[in-house]
Amino acid sequence: MFKIFDEKINGILLVIIFPFLLFLMSYYGFESSYIGMKDMEKAPDFMFSSVYAYRVIPNFLSVHVTEAVTYAVDHFLPFTKSFLLKNGTLFYHSTFLINVVFFIASSIILNTIFKFNTAKILLNVNIRRVVHLLAVFFMVIVQYVPTNCDSIAIFFYVWGMLLTLRYFHFRKNKDLIGLSLIIVVSTFVRETACLNIAFFGALFISLKELTKGKVTHWKEVLFLVISFIVPYIILRLMIRQDASFFEGIYIVKNFTSPYNLAGLLFGAIGFYLTYKLCEKDNKEVLKKYLFFSSPYLLMITLVGIFWEARLFLPLILTGFAVASHQFKNIIPSNS
Repeated sequence: MFKIFDEKINGILLVIIFPFLLFLMSYYGFESSYIGMKDMEKAPDFMFSSVYAYRVIPNFLSVHVTEAVTYAVDHFLPFTKSFLLKNGTLFYHSTFLINVVFFIASSIILNTIFKFNTAKILLNVNIRRVVHLLAVFFMVIVQYVPTNCDSIAIFFYVWGMLLTLRYFHFRKNKDLIGLSLIIVVSTFVRETACLNIAFFGALFISLKELTKGKVTHWKEVLFLVISFIVPYIILRLMIRQDASFFEGIYIVKNFTSPYNLAGLLFGAIGFYLTYKLCEKDNKEVLKKYLFFSSPYLLMITLVGIFWEARLFLPLILTGFAVASHQFKNIIPSNS
């Protein structure tokens, strides 16, 4: 009984309390020099008039959570207002609340992934805890670019990975339908929803068969692609404005700026470290994942900014998830 209680306490400390403290320090222990969000009184106009306008769910939460926090402070917690305003605007605190909730939820799901059909390397509970903390550190460190959408997008992405792994093993339609719904909803968060399709393809599609013109599990893949494309088109039709699909072309800056090169190295080395954790079969999965996520990598090379290392976070977390999983004797030999 004491051992079970001790494990639960350790789990709460590892998965919830310690990650929360790390996230708290990243927002209030030091201030990001990348963007002045701490001084913003409300959601900035560019969130509704640029490429960010298509991130409907984060923008909705930014507006209404800020309103709720402002109302709560003014009517129920007026004695806290002076302290809060010394440490940022109510909009900044609201952004922290939104992000920390989805961050903790992501940590919980990652813990579930790491314990599901665990690979030999993580059978030792202490090693699994270290890997979980390392994944959490990656999630926290990229918060030097605070946004209202990344934590939400990561939550849906890791949730989608969990459902993909469950469908891979159990072939239950409820997991596939759940994954489809996650892709639909997360498309209204950020375009990285498409990476759930790349992860699904890495597990189910054989590259050897693909070179022969054969696509295994094509019905499921098509179902997921439609789940992304339909809401993506609806977004573009609903938001009829001057908002572009991207802010600019940054490919030259990405390979000439020392900061952008540092961001690229961070992403590449981070992914490589997770790759080195993998057994042979797991490495094949990661190679296929890189292949299927190449459109995403191309887009962030063209229109993203490498110094925003948050763009590489889904790939690094995928590396941890794949390294932690037992694929041996399950993956078809022709994959």
